[in-house]
Amino acid sequence: MPDTDTTRLRTLPDPSDTMMLRRVPWSAAVSAPHRPPAAGNGDKDGDGSGDGSGTEEEGGGDSLFRNAYALMLSTAVSAALGLGFWLVAARYYSKEAVGEGSAAIAAMRLLASVTATTMIGAVVRYVPRAGRRTGPLVWRMYVVSSVVVAVVSTGFLLTLPLWGESYEPLGGLWPGVCFVLSCVGWALLTLQDGVLTGLRQAFWVPIGNAVFSIGKLLLLAAFASALPVLGIFVSWGAAIALSTVPLGWLVFRKLIPRQAAADRDREPPRLREIGRFLAGDSFGAMFSLAMINLLPVMVAVRFDSTLNGYFYIAYTVGGTMEFMAINMASSLTAHASHSPETLAAGVRGALRRMALLLVPVVGVLVLFAPLILAPFGASYAENGTTVLRLLAAAALPRVAVELYIGVLRVQGRTGMLAVVQGLMCVMVLGSAAVLTGPAGIAGAGWAMLLSMLVMAVVVAPGLRGALAGKEPEPSKLWTRLVARGAAKEAEYGDDWARKTAERRERVARDEEEYGSAYVWSGHESATPAFGIPVFVPPEPKETAPRAGAASPSGPAEPRMALALWLLLGLSAVLFWGPLLSAPDLPAAQVLSGKELLKALPPLTVTAVVLLIVVHSAALSLLRPRTGLLSAVMLMTFGALHTAPAALGWEPEPAEGALYETVARFLGAAAGFGDPEGLLRWLPTAAQLLLLVAVMAVLRTLAVPAPAQWGTLWVLTVCGWALQRPLASVALPLYLAVTVLAAVLVWRAVRRSRRTAGRAAG
Repeated sequence: MPDTDTTRLRTLPDPSDTMMLRRVPWSAAVSAPHRPPAAGNGDKDGDGSGDGSGTEEEGGGDSLFRNAYALMLSTAVSAALGLGFWLVAARYYSKEAVGEGSAAIAAMRLLASVTATTMIGAVVRYVPRAGRRTGPLVWRMYVVSSVVVAVVSTGFLLTLPLWGESYEPLGGLWPGVCFVLSCVGWALLTLQDGVLTGLRQAFWVPIGNAVFSIGKLLLLAAFASALPVLGIFVSWGAAIALSTVPLGWLVFRKLIPRQAAADRDREPPRLREIGRFLAGDSFGAMFSLAMINLLPVMVAVRFDSTLNGYFYIAYTVGGTMEFMAINMASSLTAHASHSPETLAAGVRGALRRMALLLVPVVGVLVLFAPLILAPFGASYAENGTTVLRLLAAAALPRVAVELYIGVLRVQGRTGMLAVVQGLMCVMVLGSAAVLTGPAGIAGAGWAMLLSMLVMAVVVAPGLRGALAGKEPEPSKLWTRLVARGAAKEAEYGDDWARKTAERRERVARDEEEYGSAYVWSGHESATPAFGIPVFVPPEPKETAPRAGAASPSGPAEPRMALALWLLLGLSAVLFWGPLLSAPDLPAAQVLSGKELLKALPPLTVTAVVLLIVVHSAALSLLRPRTGLLSAVMLMTFGALHTAPAALGWEPEPAEGALYETVARFLGAAAGFGDPEGLLRWLPTAAQLLLLVAVMAVLRTLAVPAPAQWGTLWVLTVCGWALQRPLASVALPLYLAVTVLAAVLVWRAVRRSRRTAGRAAG
C-alpha cells in the first residue's frame, strides 16, 4: 500500500482495564473518569443539561471530523509527494529499474515493520511515563529494533535466490549492506516518530516527514544517471538519514534531557510491564503487517520486474483511497473512546461523510484510470489500468470494514478485533495467491476487491448493531470470566470496587497530563512518510454568549491555515519552476488533455495534485479563509492557462466584432501596435472576470462558503477544458453576469436599508 501511516488508537490507560471482570455496558465503562461534556456541544444552555444531541447527528461534534480531515490532508499531501517520486522514477528510469526498485522498497518496508510495527505502541505508551529513565529506555528499544531488523534482513539476503528475479540487484556485497542499513534506518525513523509523539513533541513529525519526502525526490533525480538500476532504492534509503540524523540529535540532546529533568521523581515503568504489553500488542499488528506489506512482495516474487513496476505504480495511486476510510475510522475511534455515548451518531456521520468524499473520488479513478496513469507512460496506463480500478473500487467496502474495526476498538473487544484482522489478512493473501495465476497482476486487485466485499458482508450485522446503539452480546469466554469474577467478589468485597475506582482515577490523571492519544495503524505499513497523527481531545468550550452563536474555531485552525499557505507556495515553485526549462511542444501537435499531461514535467504534475489537496483542505476549515481560497483559485486558474503557453502553445485569436472592438481600444490605450496578442488572451481574461461576477452573485444569494468556492473551482476547470467553444461567448457572458450581479447587490442593499429603517422607527 502507499507509504502511509494509517491509524489505530492506542491510548494511555492501563491495559488491564480492558479485562474488567464485572460486565458493564461498554457505553458507560469509561464515562466516570472523563471530563463532563462541554457546554455548547449538545448543551445549548451551557448548564450541562443537554442531551448530547447537538452535533451528534454529524458524528458527535466537529472534533471528530476535524481530526479525520486533518488525517486525510496528511495522507493526501504525502500521497502527492509520493506520486511525484514515482512520476520522476517512471520518466527517468527504465521499466525494469522501476520494478526492481519498487520490489526492494516493498521488501525493506516489510522487514523493517517486524519491529517498527510491533514496538511503536510501546514507545508511545511508555516514553511519556519513563521519567529519568527515558534516555535508556529509548536507547534499548533502538538497539533491539536495529539488531532484530539487521538479523532478519541478513536472512532475507542469504535466501535471495528464492525471492525471484526482481531482487537480483541486491545480490552484491555493497547493495546488500545498503539494503540492511536502509531496513534498520526505516525502522528507526518510524520509532523516532513514536518517540517524538511520546515526548509530546509531535510537531516535529510532519517536518521530518516533509524533509524525507522532498529529499528522496531530489536524490532520485540526482541518481538517475549515476545509478540507473539502484537509484530508486538508494535515493529512498539515503533520504532516511536526512530526517533521522537531525531529529535524532534533537531527541537525545534536547527533548529527552528536558523530560528527564521535569519528571525525575516519576517512577519509571518496569521492563516486565513493557514486555507484557509488547507481547499482547504485537499479535493483532502482525496480521495487518502481513496483509499490507506482503501483497506487493508476493507480486514481485511471482512476476518479472517490469510487470511488478506496472503493479506497484497502480498500487501506490489506488491504495491511497483506502486510507481515507482508515483515517475516518481512526478519528471515530479516538472521538468515541473519549465519549462512548456518541459512537452510534459518529458511525452514522462517518458513513455519510465517506459517501460524500469517497464515492466521487473512486468514480474519477475508475472512469479516468488510463488518463491518470498516462503521465507515467503508455505501458503503465495499458497494464496498470485494471489494477488501479479494482483497488479504487475496493476502497468502498473497505469503509464498512474499517469503521467496524473502529467500533471494536471503542468497545474494547480485542478478541473479535484480532479475528476480523486475521480473517481479512488470510482472505486477501490467500485469494491473491490463487488469482494472480490466471489473472496476472490484476489478480491482486481482484483479491483485494472480492475480499473487501466479503468482509463488508461479514461485518454488516455488527455495524448495524453499532448504528442502532445495541450493546454487543457477551461471549462464552466473557461469561466464564464474569462467573469467576463473581466468586472473587465475594472474597474481596468492596476492595475490588475501590481498586477499580482508583485505577480509573489514575487513568484520568494520565489523560489529563498527557492530553493526547496515539493514533496508530489499523494496517500498519511502518512507514513514516505521512507522520503519526495524534488525536488531541477538544478543549472544553466556553459558554456561548448568546443562543445559536457560532463556536470559534480551535487553536489549530490558524496553524492549519499557515501550513496550507506554505504548501501553496511549494506547489507554485514545483509547478512553474520545471516549466521554465521544459521543451516546447511540436508546432503541429494538437494539444489535448492527455497530450498536455504527457508533456508536463513530473514535478509539475505533482504540484497539480498538491494544489487540489490544498484547495480541498482549505474548504474543510471551520472558518473560511477568503484570502487563502482566493489565492488557491487564482493559482489554479493561472496554472491551467499558463502551462500550455509555457510549452509553446498559445490560444487562437478570438473572433467577433465585440472582441475586435475591445482589443483595438485596449491596444490604443496601452500603445500596442498589433492587437493579435490581446485577441488571443481576451477570452481568458473574460473567464477570470466572469468568475469574479459569479462569486458576487453567489455571495448575494447567501450560498454557503464551501459551495461558493467549490462552484468556482468547477467553473474554472470546465472553462479551461471548454475554452475553445467558450471563447466566442466568454466576454458577452461576463457582461450579462455582471449586470445580474449588480442588480442583485442593489436589491440586497435596498432591502437591508429598508430593514434598518423599520428597526429604527
